[in-house]
Amino acid sequence: MTPAPSGFDELIHPSTRLSLVSTLAAADWAEFGFLREKLGLSDSALSKQLATLEEADYVVTERRLEGRRHRVRARLTPLGRQAFEGHVAALQAIVATAALTES
Repeated sequence: MTPAPSGFDELIHPSTRLSLVSTLAAADWAEFGFLREKLGLSDSALSKQLATLEEADYVVTERRLEGRRHRVRARLTPLGRQAFEGHVAALQAIVATAALTES
């Protein structure tokens, strides 16, 4: 596992990934269908975003069989949660700096 990033994170900054990571940060596990509906993404777009985050060890997915259907769910890893929290802190610092320059 790579060391947890701190600060602004280019990987999770694009709005789709930031929304996805933000949604996952609020839950233990989130079902694929829930994420698809909440974010308004197609199956393929959501799969691509999850795969990108999974490659970075920010997200883990689990595929399981329920009856005749395969279910996919996802959650943030500790590294992903740390990256998200660092990114949010960096964004807050940027906004705070902008607010100070307006005064």
